Amino acid sequence: MEESALKEQNTLSVNVTAPVFELKDVFGRLINLADYRGKKVFIAFFRHAGCPFCNLRVHFLQKKYEELKAKNLEMIFFFESGEKVLLSSSFHQEISPIPLISDPEKIWYQTYGVEESTSKSTKSHLTSFIQTAIKAKLKGLPMHIMADGESYSTIPAEFLLDENLIIRRIHYSKGLTDRMSMEHIMEFIN
Repeated sequence: MEESALKEQNTLSVNVTAPVFELKDVFGRLINLADYRGKKVFIAFFRHAGCPFCNLRVHFLQKKYEELKAKNLEMIFFFESGEKVLLSSSFHQEISPIPLISDPEKIWYQTYGVEESTSKSTKSHLTSFIQTAIKAKLKGLPMHIMADGESYSTIPAEFLLDENLIIRRIHYSKGLTDRMSMEHIMEFIN
């Protein structure tokens, strides 16, 4: 099946209730999306724990945590890496209090329509890996070869949910540096 046809088949739409999950995060906390009713929620699906593209985004969002929480926005991060891989990284251990969910089987990646695209990943690596790797290195962010089961072709996705867990904005990335703008996030929470 063509990559674009597969993507169209599995993606979510705005103005529908987000698929609800009840999962333990890597810190041992039970994270039930239903418990977030009454708050706005930002859910991000990242690649693997050693991905400099993703770790730069996590670093940026982590720095905005207090500001966003004060505006009633909660964040939940998914990684395709196994729990042990995530917990072996001091950077990922410091993401708490933001829930960090390990989904190596990619059950929730599939549920939320997160794309697999070798061509998009390759293009991103060819056009911006060196610059991204340098930025990540300068910030002291982890960067390493994929561990067992992690994928080269995962393309990140981000979702904004309103207080009733209705998806109001979706950003299926076009490449590894393409993320939802902070302007759109602030517009949503204001």
